[in-house]
Amino acid sequence: MTARTARRSAAFSRSVGIGALAVTGALLLTACGDQTESAGAGDKTAKSDAPLFDKLPKKVQEAGVIKVGSDIAYAPVEFKDGGKTVGIDPDIAAAMGKQLGVEFQFNNGTFDGLLTSLRAKRYDMVMSAMSDTKDRQEGVDSETGKKVGEGVDFVDYFTAGVSIYTEKGNPKKIEDWDDLCGKKMVVQRGTVSHDLAKAQSKECEKDDKGKITVEAFDNDAEAQTRLRGGGAVAGSSDFPVAAYAVKTSGGGKDFELVGEQVEAGPYGIAVSKGNTELRDALKAALEAIIENGEYDKILKKWGVEDGAVTEVKINGGS
Repeated sequence: MTARTARRSAAFSRSVGIGALAVTGALLLTACGDQTESAGAGDKTAKSDAPLFDKLPKKVQEAGVIKVGSDIAYAPVEFKDGGKTVGIDPDIAAAMGKQLGVEFQFNNGTFDGLLTSLRAKRYDMVMSAMSDTKDRQEGVDSETGKKVGEGVDFVDYFTAGVSIYTEKGNPKKIEDWDDLCGKKMVVQRGTVSHDLAKAQSKECEKDDKGKITVEAFDNDAEAQTRLRGGGAVAGSSDFPVAAYAVKTSGGGKDFELVGEQVEAGPYGIAVSKGNTELRDALKAALEAIIENGEYDKILKKWGVEDGAVTEVKINGGS
């Protein structure tokens, strides 16, 4: 769920260990309803002794909880396994919770509505494989260039690119975005894959190769189901997600990755403009778990070490 332009750029190496992305018994599950899952520390009294507790806004200290908006259907970044929210983001949040002395409570929502809900104060932050982009920082619709709302600040915590995947065997011989001209593909609505598909379709039409028919879904699992059923020739999503789907769907017999990653960029934790105290507390917590080694252990657990950041930036996306 990533960036906004059609620029092509090299991403982190594909040697990121696709096999390590598989977690025993974990399946891609479609999010249903508005459910919550907490990751972090224990009771409120005990939390006051956490090293970074004093950095939090008083309102959060009193609540003992940070409400997180997330599309919990994006394995291995965040997804449901046996009813529990698991993945890269929940693990990072839990580690940060130990430093801050509060729980991170994950609330399920549709990806393209998360920032709207953040502006409405339904969540304290959004953590959902969301790329830090200038458009999101400024509250601009990437397609129209129009202001659609107040922007957000991002605390950058991971780097990922975008990949194309096809039916196993790649019967249509898709190798890159140009090969999708005149064909149908599936994506998740509001993601970089969606933006890239629309931009590429315009290029295809300019070259008289036929536009791309883009079918967009509320979540990535639905897009994968459509491709699995023969409703399109390819799908696209963030590399960790595409790689996980290739490894796990049908026991590895449904899909395959094709081509190279594009649009490498940072994932960011989104916080409302003006909520600088929470933003800076999150930055400090992330820096702490990078320093103590917990961050690296989490990425190694999920096989995505090559996406690690070594410096925590605010609004580092372009």
